[in-house]
Amino acid sequence: MLLYFIRALFIVVIAAFLFVSIFVTPTQTEPELSAVYIRVIVGMTIAAIVIAVDWLTPKKSLSALAGIFFGLLVGVLISWALSPVLYMMNDFYFKMSEEALQTSKWIMGVCICYLVISLVIQTKDDVRFIIPYVEFSRQTKGLRPLVLDTSVIIDGRIADISQTKLFDAPLIVPRFVLNELQLIADSGDKMKRNRGRRGLDMLNKLQTSPAVEVVIDDTPPPGVDAKADVDHKLVAFSKNCDGRLVTNDYNLNKVAQLRGVDVININDLANALKTVVLPGEQMQTRIMKHGEEAQQGIGYLDDGTMVVVEDARNKVGENIILTVTSALQTSAGRMVFGKYERSVSSRNGRKKS
Repeated sequence: MLLYFIRALFIVVIAAFLFVSIFVTPTQTEPELSAVYIRVIVGMTIAAIVIAVDWLTPKKSLSALAGIFFGLLVGVLISWALSPVLYMMNDFYFKMSEEALQTSKWIMGVCICYLVISLVIQTKDDVRFIIPYVEFSRQTKGLRPLVLDTSVIIDGRIADISQTKLFDAPLIVPRFVLNELQLIADSGDKMKRNRGRRGLDMLNKLQTSPAVEVVIDDTPPPGVDAKADVDHKLVAFSKNCDGRLVTNDYNLNKVAQLRGVDVININDLANALKTVVLPGEQMQTRIMKHGEEAQQGIGYLDDGTMVVVEDARNKVGENIILTVTSALQTSAGRMVFGKYERSVSSRNGRKKS
């Protein structure tokens, strides 16, 4: 509501200044009065364009705004410094009229401001070592960006987690991750192609969600060859932007931790939300296959947790009751170990002898 009030106040102030200029301007001739009206129309048009740009860009990047402001400031200073040079060259070579000289000065200023803003926006990460007190990235702890890797986008759970508004920080997708997703989606292998397309669908779902901000970042990771694998680029990129890497890749998780990069492992998050299983509890599962050890059977819970059951090797295809002996929880997943107690009828739940 406050933003709408500020926009309305801006229009009123601009209109007031323009219309006041009509009444206080000591113009008598009709051509001069027409010029004043033209200035009013041009001023109102510019104000409307400014409001339209502000209205159509609801998600503004603080780093982009800081880059534009800094570039505009430097551009104005450079233009001011070059103005005496332009006047001197005009006196010696060009011999332009005063109106043409002023027009050339404005054109020069606009061009310089545009070039400086473009340069700052494209190289904002390199400006830090030139001007140490200029910072374009947010360093506040708790609002550090979350860098998504390819596997976590394809996995899709990040989209569902984002809908809960758990993440306040923006989600960053590096350009090389997007390129890898596109490469997988164009693969000749049907399974890889389906995984790549699923990843692109999940990314589109994230971008259209109002609950989270998704940014496609074109910044190349510093100190990494362009032909290096994506995992090395992700670690270097996350370290450079002081972000946290979001993944469900066990090996990438370990490498990132060794490099001092904070990692959010989706598997760890999922495991933390699972019901705690205590030794001595009884549960029901269906034995799906034989285990690696003698007399072991393997089953799975509804959430995908693997259950290793002793003395259940010959119960493949049956629903059984087991007693939990221990549980193992790692970044790769959770495993429950138990001992076979009795079988359960798959049709009516009656006990078997």
